[in-house]
Amino acid sequence: MNTEREILVSELLKLLNGGSAHASFKDAIKGLPAELRGVTPDGLPYSIWQLVEHIRIAQWDMLEFSKGENHKSPDWPEGYWPKEPAPASHEAWERSLKQIDDDLEEFTALLKKGDIYKAFPHGHGQSILREALQIADHNAYHTAEIIVIRRLLGAWN
Repeated sequence: MNTEREILVSELLKLLNGGSAHASFKDAIKGLPAELRGVTPDGLPYSIWQLVEHIRIAQWDMLEFSKGENHKSPDWPEGYWPKEPAPASHEAWERSLKQIDDDLEEFTALLKKGDIYKAFPHGHGQSILREALQIADHNAYHTAEIIVIRRLLGAWN
């Protein structure tokens, strides 16, 4: 029989990976034409590339904070948002996507082990549970923005 912790971790993993109540990040970027990665639609502040990079940077920051007290977060907000609307290359795009996947996998390992409720000694009440909820919420919000931009650009079916 599953314990309450196992049930909660299982649900958090579903939330982190998307696809239950909303589209996953992977679904949002799947099939995106390369020429649209850096397009900023009229009236919107960000391109898809800038949103992808923001997701990468913020998720990396939350992972590293969860791992220990020696992590220094980027300055807010400039350290979390790339200035360039488009990736420098296809390789830069692929590296960003890979880091998002790798960091989520590493965070998932942290979530699966140890006490998810215990506050970090280096924080202000944060725990793995709080960071999991924050990553899931943050990524879902910006994933929705990616889908909206794709719709505006006619690249979402």
